[in-house]
Parts: sequence; structure tokens; C-alpha cells
Amino acid sequence: MSQSVFRSTPLRLLAAAAMVCVATSASAQANLEKLKQMKVATTDLNIPLVPQTGKNADAIKANLKRIKLPPGFSIDLYAVVPDARHMAVAPSTNMLFVGTRKTTVWAVTNRNGGDAATEVKSFAPSLKFSNPNGVCWTKDGFLIVAEHNRVLTFPAAEFFYEGPDVAVGEVVPQGQLVPPEEESYNHGARTCRVGPDNKLYVTLGQPYNVPPAEKVAMYRKLGIGGIIRMEQDGSKREVFAVGVRNSVGQDFNPKDGSLWFTDNQTDGLGDTVPPGELNRAPKAGMDFGYPYWNGHYKVAGSPAAADLKNLPEPAGAVFPQVEFPAHQAQLGMTFYTGKMFPEKYRGGIFVASHGSWNSTVPTGALVNFVSLKGDGTADKTEVFADGFRDENGIYRGRPVDVAVMKDGSMLISDDFAGAIYRVTYTAP
Repeated sequence: MSQSVFRSTPLRLLAAAAMVCVATSASAQANLEKLKQMKVATTDLNIPLVPQTGKNADAIKANLKRIKLPPGFSIDLYAVVPDARHMAVAPSTNMLFVGTRKTTVWAVTNRNGGDAATEVKSFAPSLKFSNPNGVCWTKDGFLIVAEHNRVLTFPAAEFFYEGPDVAVGEVVPQGQLVPPEEESYNHGARTCRVGPDNKLYVTLGQPYNVPPAEKVAMYRKLGIGGIIRMEQDGSKREVFAVGVRNSVGQDFNPKDGSLWFTDNQTDGLGDTVPPGELNRAPKAGMDFGYPYWNGHYKVAGSPAAADLKNLPEPAGAVFPQVEFPAHQAQLGMTFYTGKMFPEKYRGGIFVASHGSWNSTVPTGALVNFVSLKGDGTADKTEVFADGFRDENGIYRGRPVDVAVMKDGSMLISDDFAGAIYRVTYTAP
């Protein structure tokens, strides 16, 4: 806060605001402790529903007419979900949970098995979430929620989500995912996945455009600007990968167990560099080069990182499987495991591009498809869904994540429009 604000704000108001923050934090912690003991934390059993019809829904449907897809594919509104970010399709029911960068996790239910969701409401509203962007499932049906600086787990969430109070456990307590002094509003959206080894993987974006020289070694040691993994109870934490700027999407290849992840590029170096990244990590301990490299572009010593001019090049740095056009902001990704889409797409990767925020000419806001070679590495890349920017370059939507439903259809989340779309295929 600036000194001018301090001078113009009465001290009693500042003190009152501080007391409200402390009280809110204490209340949230008290609710968490109650729910951990399976006790009631709130008495209001009625959770408001998000309207699924009306002018907003109609406008979103109209915008979808702009979307260009390959022949045979269709896209429709699946649910109105404010600030929709990463998605976790439930293992046993026809519903999903959706994270946000605000304070809500959404429970999205399809009660009749139709083409669209029938109900959207907040999940566990008696808890106070903080940037609960990352949601994922364990193999035995526990929902994991990765917040800015905490990781929670919810047993059988898809069956016990109706009321405001739900059973909860702490995988990583508040303030222990990253040191509190390294928290930032920048690059704080975490993602999570449970790997073939049954361990929990969490991406930790570093909080700078480029980390300053004095932070590089510490961040690598802690896994900030990398990916960490741990047992599902939070024990045996280790750094799985380093040299990552800000990954906001990861998934495991079901064929060979390798971890793939997106990585967002350095800003302020022009419209054409550096590239966005899609990386492959078949084993632990790999270094993906950042902040020395961003793709094949050398960031260290560049105008964005002049203080890193003497940074040693990391030995054995791993370069991306795919380099995307600069500033398109690739976020969520998923392997296509369904059977609805044609054979060409089965086993390949769909990647959501959020769209640029600082390019002279807006770029991105689309979904790419990446096919794989027989050896499990990337082959060809093509645009799968485009048209989220109108003829004037104005965003009508910004894809965040992609997820495969049990029937083989694919969902796309959009935090700009506040919606989830469903892509289906019918042979021409």
C-alpha cells in the first residue's frame, strides 16, 4: 500500500480492516478443524445454484457459433461456471469439480445424463479456499484441491458434496507448499495430478517474470519453478523437475507413464519470443533449463534478465517437445483416452491456449492437438478449436483446461466467459 493511502486513511479504519482479516482467517481455520473432526461447521444447508439459463447463457451459446472445428465436431455450452479453471471429472458419477483463481471450487452435476449439466453450486462453502485452481482425483476417489499455498483432500467428494460441510484432510497445511515470504499474486495457480506411482504431483510456478539471480538456487532446491511430488498424505516430498517458469497444466501418458506439462514463457521480449512449451518428463531429476533457457531462446542475459548474464548454462538441459507461438499461454492439457473421436486423436494430447495479454496483436485463445510418434515423443501439432477471438481481435472466450468425459466427449473450461463447453463428434 502506498504512503499516500496510509496518510489519507484513518488509523481506526486500518485497524478495523486488519481485525476483519484476522477474524476471517481464524474463522476459516476453525471451520477446517471442525470438518477434519467430522463436526458441523455451518448451519445453512441451502447452497445457491448458478443459473444455467437466461441472457448470459444465450450469449455464450451465440459466441460458440464462431468456433471453428474439424469436420464432424460440434461444440455446445455444457455449464455456466463462473471463473472456471481446471477440471476434475469424477471417477464414479456423471459430475465434475472445477477450480477457480478466486475462493470457490464448483461442483457440476449432470443428474439426467443429458448433453449439459443440470446443477452448478459451490463445493464445501464452509471452507475458505484461496486460489483453488488445481483439482484432481486419487485412484480411490479422493478429491485433491491444490490452492496457492495449501493442499486439501476430500474423501468421496462426488458422493458427499450436497451440503456445505464435507469431510476434509490436510495434505499440505497452509503456508507449507512454498515459504510464505515467497507467496505472490503472480504465478500462484497450482495444478495437481496423481501419477502411476500413486504419488501426488504439484506444479509450483515461480513468482517473477524472471527470478532474480539470488533466488535461483533456492527455488531449485525447493521446487519453486518446477514440479514437486509427495505421498498422498504429504510425506516424502521431493523435487521431481526443475527449470520450469510457470507450468499450469500437466498429465501422464497412460501408455508409458511419462509426465507431460505446459510452461508459460517470459514476458517483455517482444511479440515473437520466447516460445510456449510442452515438455515431457519420463523420469525424475530432469532440468528443463529455465531461467537460462526458455525453449531454445536464451533468457539469461537478455533484456528481461540482465542480472543473469553470468548464470551458468545448466548441464543436460531438456528442450521442449513442442514450441508454440509466443505468448499464447498454454495452460491445461490432457491425453485423449476416449473412443468418440476418430482414431487420429486417440492417445494424442489436447492443449488449451489461454491467449496473450501483452502482444501487440492478440494471439492464442484456442485449443491445439499434438499427435505422438511410436516412441512416445511429440509428432505434429495443429489447431483443433479456434475462434474465441472475434473479427476485431476481441476475446469472446479464453480456454483454460481440457478434460475427457467417460463417453469420450471433451470439455473445455473458459474463465473469461465463465463457462464449460462440450465437444462431441459425429461421423460426417
